[in-house]
Amino acid sequence: MARRKRPVPVLTASVPVRVRFSEVDSMRIVWHGEYVRYFEDAREAFGRQYEGLGYMDIYESGYTAPMVDLQLQFKSPLRCGDTAIVEAGFVPIDAAKICFEYTIRRVSDNEVVATGSSVQVFLNSRGELELVNPGFYLKWKERWGVK
Repeated sequence: MARRKRPVPVLTASVPVRVRFSEVDSMRIVWHGEYVRYFEDAREAFGRQYEGLGYMDIYESGYTAPMVDLQLQFKSPLRCGDTAIVEAGFVPIDAAKICFEYTIRRVSDNEVVATGSSVQVFLNSRGELELVNPGFYLKWKERWGVK
């Protein structure tokens, strides 16, 4: 099976995460669903760092951006007490979508413990899919030098 080549993000933001006891399962490793939460933490950090693409920014522009695809690849487990750095990287595409690549690294040894990607689309205030990039998104791309 051929591995897909991961796109190269042009803007990144990261956030530290310390694994809490409530996030581990009966095997004493982080429950798989928590990694999605960690991705979201990094995506929200991205929205704060690159103002204009946070969920409330999108909403206040008259749109929502639901997740339509989420990929997650586990490499190594995190355990209670571990600290990780979660990075969200924006991948530019021409379509009316927001695409991110994610990397989670354990701080103690810098090992990649998970990677992933997500795709969000734009819905207008009537809940209809937008097939062209909304004006606010084009302005955001221009502001941050995204082609």
